[in-house]
Amino acid sequence: MTNFFSDYLVSSLHLAIPLAFAALGGLYSERSGVLNIGLEGMLLTGAFVGAAVTYYTNSPWIGVLAAVIGGGLVGLLHAFLSVTLLVNQLVSGLAINLVTSGLTSFFSRLVFTDGTQRLVGIEPIIIPGLANIPLIGPLLFQQDILVYLLLFIVCLSTYFLYYTSPGLTLRAVGEYPLAAETAGVSVQRVRYLAVVIGGSLAGLGGAYLSLVQVKYFAEGMSAGKGFIAIAALIFGKWHPVGSVLSCLLFGSTEALQLRIQASGANIPYQFLIMLPYAIAIFAMIGLAGLSTPPAALGIPYWKRNR
Repeated sequence: MTNFFSDYLVSSLHLAIPLAFAALGGLYSERSGVLNIGLEGMLLTGAFVGAAVTYYTNSPWIGVLAAVIGGGLVGLLHAFLSVTLLVNQLVSGLAINLVTSGLTSFFSRLVFTDGTQRLVGIEPIIIPGLANIPLIGPLLFQQDILVYLLLFIVCLSTYFLYYTSPGLTLRAVGEYPLAAETAGVSVQRVRYLAVVIGGSLAGLGGAYLSLVQVKYFAEGMSAGKGFIAIAALIFGKWHPVGSVLSCLLFGSTEALQLRIQASGANIPYQFLIMLPYAIAIFAMIGLAGLSTPPAALGIPYWKRNR
């Protein structure tokens, strides 16, 4: 029973990691006032670029770096469309999702000519002694470096957003850009940086999908995780800790449905597959009117507004 519960906790954590990276990416973007529906496409881009570069270089670390850059470039595209061209941010994000889905499917068939090519992945770091502690050991002391990196980013993001001047500037741009501009802040520059950083973090989540979870790339492997990350971001009230805890909730739900399927329960698997998405919908319904987004979220801004 202890081993079953321990395995369930570890599975929940692993399934939550790509969601958490994407949610943190969305957090930076939306705290600056730029709605980021394109997290799904950024995740998928990171997964493909990380897998393709790892396939050619045989180095997962170069693949991770490439995934971060790839996600950042997609974020740059979203920033250009939303901040410079003032395209509707919802339309821009949806377009990015559609384009990246098509491009990654096309190029994956060129790169992985034998189908699902197994990749050199990132292995966990096992800390002697501590790794053998029941329940806690496998959960905290047998993880790969990206898990520990996520914990560091959560702490860093919390400190940055709430205890530093640049973090205050970022939040001010998302709440009242006109006041920030009056104080000498370049709203466009802040939003560009925030969206690019957000894309890089989402790309890192994609790299976790392809280089840690499954160690290969499959078409459409993000499978709606970017949208669940958006739900987690709202459920976590645009706070780094709250958003990551929400991702753990959704990750545990997905782990539960996989366990139920594996147990052979007489339940149609389609109902089990939709369980995480149903939980996300119920979470949004429960938060209706309770979770307040940044005041300028989704609203274009240009200097001649003044």
